[in-house]
Amino acid sequence: MLNRSKQGSADPSPRLKAGESSARSVESLKYQIIISWSDRDEAFVAKVPELPGCMAHGATYEDALTNIEEAMIFWLDTAREDGIVIPEPRHYAAAG
Repeated sequence: MLNRSKQGSADPSPRLKAGESSARSVESLKYQIIISWSDRDEAFVAKVPELPGCMAHGATYEDALTNIEEAMIFWLDTAREDGIVIPEPRHYAAAG
């Protein structure tokens, strides 16, 4: 699990390094993210069901969201480098 907790961070956007394409972050945002509180970990735990093993956590909901977005980008980049098939994001009906 990634542990990049940033106390007080409210910016949920993934951190892109100079020269990185924002298309990568947009691609990662197409996947479902599940965030829940874990009494055992005493943290918010985030996971992406379509990306096996892609998990992160944070002291706050916002930290968990920031960390999982970074983990998703890392997961997708690693899969591409290793020639792993990247699952298509599932399409969920919008709540309304």
